[in-house]
Amino acid sequence: MTSRVTFISPATTPSLRQARFDDGRTPLDEAGRAQAWAAAGSLPPADRVVASPSVRCRETAAALGLADAEEVAELAGLGVGRWRGRTLDEVGAAEPDAVAQWLADPTSAPHDGESVQDLCLRIGRWLDNMGAADGRTVAVVEPDVVRAVVVRVLGAPVAAFWRADVAPLTATHISGRSGRWNLRMGHPLGPHADGS
Repeated sequence: MTSRVTFISPATTPSLRQARFDDGRTPLDEAGRAQAWAAAGSLPPADRVVASPSVRCRETAAALGLADAEEVAELAGLGVGRWRGRTLDEVGAAEPDAVAQWLADPTSAPHDGESVQDLCLRIGRWLDNMGAADGRTVAVVEPDVVRAVVVRVLGAPVAAFWRADVAPLTATHISGRSGRWNLRMGHPLGPHADGS
């Protein structure tokens, strides 16, 4: 039994362009919506479609023609507590030591939210369950969820989390069985993209 999961990062939003901690309610911008519509139909058929419970992930899924995506709370992005809705520059100016600690120590959560380590553990548990699911899953998820997947699949230290860049509207594919995953990352979506 082989499980295949394609993780799709959401299209662009004003929050992304402003380096703002997303509050889960930010819709796609016009360019992001147009790019997602243009990529509709480029994904292979799936046995199941899931999404992070944010507006930008749900709107990306709908624009890709995946309107039946099931919201999965375990696939939510990193909980950044009181930093939600603020830009990285704003937080950095108000709390420079807290930001430095957060970026350097994956166990810290100075924003009173979730640590990077806790996010990676949560996504790891979800992946463990997916290893028993035969067939193909498409998951439209937050970029930090994709980073956590990469860390888990590669067996990398959690400190490597910030070293993985996840571009908007790209696909990261994993396949495997019995908890052993293989990885292909950063494939752009579109009419000529290889979604196998």
